Amino acid sequence: VLLTMLFRNCSLMLIFLMEADRKDNVQDVFQRIYTHLGAELYRKLFPVILTDNGASFKDPAIFERPEGELLSRVFYCDPMASWQKGRLEKNHEFIRYIIPKGTTFAGLDQEQVTLITNHINSVARASLNGCTPFELALLLIDRKLLDLCQLERIPANQVILKPSLLKK
Repeated sequence: VLLTMLFRNCSLMLIFLMEADRKDNVQDVFQRIYTHLGAELYRKLFPVILTDNGASFKDPAIFERPEGELLSRVFYCDPMASWQKGRLEKNHEFIRYIIPKGTTFAGLDQEQVTLITNHINSVARASLNGCTPFELALLLIDRKLLDLCQLERIPANQVILKPSLLKK
């Protein structure tokens, strides 16, 4: 299962491979981020978390208060309203270019998921005035998060959004 996050200010997407879509797995991802960033940077980077109504996100305190203090606010999209997270849904399309619908995630490891993430974040977007999400993230997001997620720029002429990306 993939857990995806999107920073709306630059369209940077983070993708985390999880064993299953369970609350404890999602909590582990957020706890790892919180532990690496610390309270102040976590608060700065995650002031609002917009998610669906899945069981994995039913306990907002896990994300809002990783150590007890209110750091973030969790809001939920309406059921069947994927348009409320439209920019993220577009990035999910990019994932499906590489991992077509119906293809299992079994056999994937986080290194491959990070490779996918880096290629998607290195695609220039008209909505970003020709910049890539990664380029804008270097200006807008603390480098500690980028380093934690092992994000790096892929040169435009080397970006691959096809299943062949994972066959190297």
